[in-house]
Amino acid sequence: MKRKFTSSLAVAAFLLLATAQAQTVPSPKEHFGFDIGDDYQLANYSQTEAYFKKLSASNRTKLVDIGLTEEGRHQFMLIVSSPENIKNLDKYKAISRKLALAEGLTEQQAHDLAAQGKAVVWIDGGLHASETVGAHQLIQTAYDLVSRNDPETMNILNNSIILMVHANPDGQELVSNWYMRESDPKKRNMNVPRLWEKYIGHDNNRDFYMMNMKETQNITRQQFLEWYPQIVYNHHQAGPAGSVVAGPPYRDPFNYVYDPLLITSLDGVGAAMISRLNAEGKPGYTERNGTEFSTWWNGGLRTTTYFHNMVGLLTEIIGSPTPSEIPLVPNRLLPSSNTPFPVTPQPWHFKQSIDYSVSLNYAVLNYAVRQRDLLLYNMYRMAENSIERGSHDNWTLSPKMVDSINNAYKADAGNAEAGMNGGGNGAVTVGGRGGNIPVKYYTQVLKDPTLRDARGYIISADQHDFPTAVKFINTLVRAGVRVEIATSPFKINSKSYPAGSYIVKTDQAFRPHVMDMFEPQDHPNDFLYPGGPPIRPYDNAGWTLAYQMGVRFDRVLDGFDGPFKKLPYGELQNPPALLVPVISKGGYVLGPDVNNAFILVNDLLKAGAPIYRVPNGVKGVEDGGPGAFYIPYSAAAKSTLAMDAHLGVKVGSTTKAPKGGIKLSASRIALWDTYGGSINSGWIRWMMEQYHFPFHVIYPQEIDAGNLKSKYDVILFVNGAIPAMSNAGNRFGNGGPSRNIASADLPQEFRSWTGRITAEKSIPQLKAFLEAGGNIVTMGSSANLAYQLNLPVQNALVEAGNNGTSRPLSGDKFYIPGSVLQVSVANNEPAAWGMAPQTDVLFDNSPVFKLDADAASKGVKPLATYTLDRPLRSGWAWGQKYLKNNVAAFEASVGSGKLYVFGPEITFRAQSHGTFRFLFNELYAKSK
Repeated sequence: MKRKFTSSLAVAAFLLLATAQAQTVPSPKEHFGFDIGDDYQLANYSQTEAYFKKLSASNRTKLVDIGLTEEGRHQFMLIVSSPENIKNLDKYKAISRKLALAEGLTEQQAHDLAAQGKAVVWIDGGLHASETVGAHQLIQTAYDLVSRNDPETMNILNNSIILMVHANPDGQELVSNWYMRESDPKKRNMNVPRLWEKYIGHDNNRDFYMMNMKETQNITRQQFLEWYPQIVYNHHQAGPAGSVVAGPPYRDPFNYVYDPLLITSLDGVGAAMISRLNAEGKPGYTERNGTEFSTWWNGGLRTTTYFHNMVGLLTEIIGSPTPSEIPLVPNRLLPSSNTPFPVTPQPWHFKQSIDYSVSLNYAVLNYAVRQRDLLLYNMYRMAENSIERGSHDNWTLSPKMVDSINNAYKADAGNAEAGMNGGGNGAVTVGGRGGNIPVKYYTQVLKDPTLRDARGYIISADQHDFPTAVKFINTLVRAGVRVEIATSPFKINSKSYPAGSYIVKTDQAFRPHVMDMFEPQDHPNDFLYPGGPPIRPYDNAGWTLAYQMGVRFDRVLDGFDGPFKKLPYGELQNPPALLVPVISKGGYVLGPDVNNAFILVNDLLKAGAPIYRVPNGVKGVEDGGPGAFYIPYSAAAKSTLAMDAHLGVKVGSTTKAPKGGIKLSASRIALWDTYGGSINSGWIRWMMEQYHFPFHVIYPQEIDAGNLKSKYDVILFVNGAIPAMSNAGNRFGNGGPSRNIASADLPQEFRSWTGRITAEKSIPQLKAFLEAGGNIVTMGSSANLAYQLNLPVQNALVEAGNNGTSRPLSGDKFYIPGSVLQVSVANNEPAAWGMAPQTDVLFDNSPVFKLDADAASKGVKPLATYTLDRPLRSGWAWGQKYLKNNVAAFEASVGSGKLYVFGPEITFRAQSHGTFRFLFNELYAKSK
């Protein structure tokens, strides 16, 4: 009895202490002046940061600055847990890390650690700043967890550690300030003038295997190198029309490199989320085929976590500070496994979305604490499975391998007949009825040694663009992958490699991510029904980063070792600093096939050093191929090259100037953009800054005003800028984003940003610019400019229509979503200097061209062509035959100027380093 009484006193004392602590934390209304979820009210990031600092006074929290944003704001992570757990964060972080990496742990040690640990759950908000529910649910949930003392909250705090992260501080500041600038609530809107991430807007959720942006680097450092959360919950909006929220589990296909535990864990958390809403009488949760979201793709905040054995959650919810309506969508009214509890048409308020989001957060946290030891152990189990698969021969089944089984069976007519009659030895039944196929056909594929998974990859240090290879290695390092470096030369399978080469083995916890970055994706043929239209993937179908970056590597199929040193996790690499040749006459030579060489060239031009490109190359210099850069010796050149030695660019030398050099000067570059911001343009802005190209952003009104050649030498148009012709056969895109915004309603500084490129006003000015000697580079659908100018090129992806017209090929005949294809490059042409003769390009429903018979005589030259019968390298391509011998990129003379047209996405999300030179080559003014 005495023990029971003492225990009761302890509980009472704890609750009193917790209550006293909660009373010191101001409510959102006390801080912001309104309740979170009030109509027409938004908090900006400055206010949110100040509030999180107030919450950090609680002994349930710790506020961590995880880094600066692209605009220089501090990005914070609020860690929330019980006071006792907060005191022991390092202990629980270490447990999470050990289980996630599974290095040197026995099964029993893993179970023991799982029993001791706390579930680590990541909850973020605000990644897409115009989706205002995300940032505001984060505020409300943080307050609830810090202030509430009910048994559910206390159990969550005692058994979990919650990492609450604002994913886009800059965006919240911009969007909220813009929305709240109107004193009349009814006039408040989201028509912000620019992207709500400094460079890439919505694509900040497409950067999580590349990690270009500072915010992405901050987040992934916490996820993959610090905390290793078991669950990552990424809030978004908006849900599909006629529903309230879309969430897990998601539709097929899921990526076959995952551990099956990952998918079943997603099912488990999803069941907990929808069940909580149903129990609370909150209808409208849709899942599986009720949504467009799958788990195939890498690169999003929640999807990259799948390749790290983490349960990544995405919800997309409706809601806005401006009240809205749930529309009538009749086919969503009938309950189904996709939407068991449909919502009916009704008015909808911001507070309802906040309430739903908080309920979903609590559902996830409740699941985490109830399944705490299993979540922790399962993360170990998935990691250990990855290590085991990478430690011996393993075959990962893919759609192509399944096809190989079927094709081998069909090719054997005798066995096919026996199998159909069910007489095959060791036959298995497909689908549980008929169609028996002998197991030997399965074994035939699964024992084919050439189809084995790689045991590791070697990135040799002797490849031409090794600095770009090092950038690729750093994407793996930032993703928590274990990387090794050779400390001396070595030989594997009779091939020699130099010291400094990198080795990435697959016997490690994050093997799925390793495989995904090196190996081709094999997306299944996914059609609505046989012979029907394709089902569009959520994002890319193929993306193999090593291919996109042009990195040369070798797959090693057997276990191997050598003079290898394991790099500490998270230790970023630099290419070896190269010595500048000591010369006093002649000049320096830079290879044309190294991306970082363009940084050097731009720095040299800025320093006033003369530079030449040599069409026939520089004889006797190792990296002096066609298009090499020649820099006459000078003090400015010598000091600039020495300053940039860290870039790892090999610098050669020659004693005399090569013949035929073309002198370069910095071009006056204009980059198209539009009111509200173009994501594609934003990526190039970031790239231009990284590679030190000077540029100016140009808007449609300035183009329409004309006199362009007096100000610019080259204009860049990204995908979505140039409008299509009325002829459907030559149509790509719609000419870019358009908003019905009256300039008079905008602040003066933004009025000149409005408008769009039009055939009536803009195209004549662009034609005049070209004829006067200006150059234009177009990418993706902006190839429409070639048709607007009546150049002798046609859309290759068409078929005959009615009345002698042409029409685009239907999706059941030709369909290639985002995928990696191979092209043959005319690298003797100046526009393609430094490119490999066969190059991988990112194709995303890209334009493809057929040149007219008289195109060459009219100054049109192909730069890249689809020459293979099956150019697919990674992803999904239906109807590849339509590409054969058609053109991917070309240049055309227009008056004294040049138009360069690139169908593929040569600067795709600043990932496709292997095709950057297609753009960089065009960005200099040239003279004899």
